[in-house]
Amino acid sequence: MTGDSQENRVPQQEAALHLNEVQLRGRLSAVPEARALPSGDMVVTLRLVVPRVPGRRRGTTGTGRSATVDTIDCTLWRADLRRRAVRWGPGDQVVVSGSLRRRFWRGQGQTRSRYDVEVVTARREGRA
Repeated sequence: MTGDSQENRVPQQEAALHLNEVQLRGRLSAVPEARALPSGDMVVTLRLVVPRVPGRRRGTTGTGRSATVDTIDCTLWRADLRRRAVRWGPGDQVVVSGSLRRRFWRGQGQTRSRYDVEVVTARREGRA
């Protein structure tokens, strides 16, 4: 056993009922950002602009107009993905897959959070 207590494990039958899998295809809005964390770990973050499917319910922007795209933050932890992504640029079409994660941190005296996609595969499809 790896140190996980029995209470922390999800029964295999129950785990089969759940899925956290994200697959996105969109364009980079800016140059991917590489940075070192206080722990010494390296991470690359990128922002992917993904068009919404026509005909589906749309949210509104702050101006009251319908949003036609979603802007999604993605995080790349693996060294091979980081090396590849830092060579990409704004406008590149990219396909990523991974899992949705909620990150928490303390800031300005309160706990804050945000969602991002923790990327496990990524590739650039080329420029328009």
